[in-house]
Amino acid sequence: MTKMTLGSYPHMLGFEQLERLLERTAKSGNEGYPPFNIEQTSDFSYRITLAVAGFAEEDISITVEDRQLVIRGRQTDDSEGRVFLHRGIAARQFQRSFVLADGVDVGEAIIGNGLLHIDLTRAKPQSVIKKINIRKG
Repeated sequence: MTKMTLGSYPHMLGFEQLERLLERTAKSGNEGYPPFNIEQTSDFSYRITLAVAGFAEEDISITVEDRQLVIRGRQTDDSEGRVFLHRGIAARQFQRSFVLADGVDVGEAIIGNGLLHIDLTRAKPQSVIKKINIRKG
């Protein structure tokens, strides 16, 4: 079986980057931690909410790398000198990635009550009609 690519469709010009983006997203294989919600807060804005109970503001980093929103969390191990009879809350690190479309910008991030909220905005589409002049060659 031959893999179909966007380049094999003659009317799909310049979509190679989209194809690479889809492949990268499929390979990311995020596990289920931490759980998250994505909600649409208006026609042109979104909010990603991650459950990050136990993480402080300084334990989390948020970056945009090559049109990908990357959230990393790393807790310090404060168990030195403590004796646990049961340890069900692990100091676990995570990395969660979200691919951003062109025109989507990351706004502010707010942490509180064990939830991390990250606001995103999408540029309003503008319909542009551009007339191309024809010149003699």
